[in-house]
Amino acid sequence: MRDRLEQLNQNLHQVIVGKAEAIRLVLVALLSGGHVLLEDVPGVGKTLLAKSLAKSIDGKFQRVQCTPDLMPTDVTGTNIWNPSDGEFSFLPGPVFANVLLMDEINRATPRTQSALLEVMEEQQVSIDGQSRPVPTPFFVIATQNPVEYQGTFPLPEAQMDRFALSLSLGYPEANEELQMIQRLQGGGAKQQLGPCITLSEIDQLRQACAEVKVEASLQQYILEIVRSTREDEEITLGVSPRGTVAMFKAVQALAYLEDRDYALPDDVKYLAPYVLSHRIIPSTGRRAQPIVDRLLRTIAIP
Repeated sequence: MRDRLEQLNQNLHQVIVGKAEAIRLVLVALLSGGHVLLEDVPGVGKTLLAKSLAKSIDGKFQRVQCTPDLMPTDVTGTNIWNPSDGEFSFLPGPVFANVLLMDEINRATPRTQSALLEVMEEQQVSIDGQSRPVPTPFFVIATQNPVEYQGTFPLPEAQMDRFALSLSLGYPEANEELQMIQRLQGGGAKQQLGPCITLSEIDQLRQACAEVKVEASLQQYILEIVRSTREDEEITLGVSPRGTVAMFKAVQALAYLEDRDYALPDDVKYLAPYVLSHRIIPSTGRRAQPIVDRLLRTIAIP
């Protein structure tokens, strides 16, 4: 299965130029069963990454462009009256996909944002008293522009907590951007991208990641980092137990990606800013990531 995972990684690099770290973090979220929030300016490849991932795993891809007039049923689906049958039939929404891209999620109203809470956590949609499971695996990639705030609705803490990792792609280096232009002369690599792994194999990879060993001392290290966010004077709201679980699973997935069957303290230190920063509410005028970095420096490494 590690060979299949390497093929997936190489497949994504055929299209996404110079974003090895971002691809690795997205794969960590996928293998750990979580979701990803991409906070970046437009045009850096967020949509392309989501589409390429869906094509690589041979999964169904759906994209929702979030706007203030987007309704919850536009995302989850609804029951519609069928005159020929004389009864209601369910019309599934875009959440019934393997890879769901919620583009500019903070432009949707809080009512529509809340429609994602159940499906991101429970992998199901409840409409008119009936629960319907979404396909497996189910992976959400949400994007938001961290610069433009006019006409947006900030995600509440409960929604932010549903994302396993939050990261930024950033602008490419000069040589990488030149490589992007040069690829266009040959028609680009996007058209040649094909499936390299199946959906069932993704489930097998998730099971393999869950078997990665995390020593008791490393478990305690994760717990100390998380609990320190709840006691720090510069933090108004610390990381929830869901964040603890997300960190544990992400560490297992990263170790597996690194071809190890055991986790290391370096895995925890590397992932902490991506897993914890968006889950805490700093005091007024402070940023989350520097606080997480400071806590990592103060806690003893096992």
